[in-house]
Amino acid sequence: MEIGWRRIKGVVLALLCCVFSVPVSAGGGRSCEFPAVFNFGDSNSDTGGLSASFGQAPEPNGESFWGHPAGRYSDGRLIIDFIANRVGLPYLDAYLNSLGTNFSHGANFATAGSTIRHPVDTFFDGGFSPFPLDVQFWQFSQFKSRSKTICNNNKGGIFRGLLPKEEVFSRALYTFDIGQNDLTQSYFNNMSTAQVMANVPDIVNHFTTIVKYVFGQGGRYFWIHNTGPFGCLAYVIERVHHKKSQVDRAGCVEPFNRVAKYFNKKLKEAVVQLRRDLHGSVITYVDIYSLKYSLIRHAKKYGFEKPLVACCGHGGKYNYNRDRGCGSTLEVNGTSVVIGKSCKNPGIRINWDGVHYTQAANRWVFDRIKDGTYSDPPTPLHMACHGNLMD
Repeated sequence: MEIGWRRIKGVVLALLCCVFSVPVSAGGGRSCEFPAVFNFGDSNSDTGGLSASFGQAPEPNGESFWGHPAGRYSDGRLIIDFIANRVGLPYLDAYLNSLGTNFSHGANFATAGSTIRHPVDTFFDGGFSPFPLDVQFWQFSQFKSRSKTICNNNKGGIFRGLLPKEEVFSRALYTFDIGQNDLTQSYFNNMSTAQVMANVPDIVNHFTTIVKYVFGQGGRYFWIHNTGPFGCLAYVIERVHHKKSQVDRAGCVEPFNRVAKYFNKKLKEAVVQLRRDLHGSVITYVDIYSLKYSLIRHAKKYGFEKPLVACCGHGGKYNYNRDRGCGSTLEVNGTSVVIGKSCKNPGIRINWDGVHYTQAANRWVFDRIKDGTYSDPPTPLHMACHGNLMD
């Protein structure tokens, strides 16, 4: 009997070690069933905001999935599209798009060129959006307030079915993907790497303020992406002066990526503090940087090619020209000729237009974040409403 008891005790201890060596969600394994997603961000998650405001992203944007321009600066879907699909919701309509939109399952406040802090340049001077993060929050706040008024009004008519009910806001997933433009804008204004890094704490403070505001409006579940390796993007490499000695093994400019990593470090620290400050919130920090950099550096291994070269563009080492972008045209003998053409196979390319990623690259990244492997805590997307018992 003594030997048998020792064996049983050993088995029990082994099982306990297995149980407590992995994260356990407080929801007992239940999927979250988010009724809506509300997104805040820049062009990496803009599903039509800038297009609705300043004109549609031209062809061949959207060619690989939609078959036509669909407000996205990509040949197809973005990571936010895959997120919506994964949690069982339709693709998000842009808040700024007034035609044919259905916001009952959420809304997208992101616009291409958006920053966390207010941009230094106007849209027409520097290309940065007039809808920074605090403006996106104001839009969300009005959206929430007016949705409540319409849904509770018997005269709301058909609009009552196109807007989220009041209880949806506290159960929705709030996603954020923003910050890269704050860093590149500083470089474009001739700041040194040291000066750009000195701005980071203030940029992150502005970000945390908005998250707290959303929490104050009832948001409880947050999914926050860090910023990607913008030192690997043609629009930055071509525009900002750097020395050849600063180029790393992947062909990316190391000081730019060092700034991105510093921003991500401060952002992660801020997320940890937000968890302490916002009782009842569940905040997931997602490491997009590591995945995108790995994809670029090991492109061939993952079935991709020419990781730094734009698929859609015109001219130069990286097929990128800031004055002749993707979809641009040129007048030749009185005829408009498209010179910013797409490459033959976007499905094996990473960079779409020198600034943004292809649908194939976005899918590749999403397939690796959805299970929580690159998240802190390592929570799968469909479980992101549950606290982590190991915290």
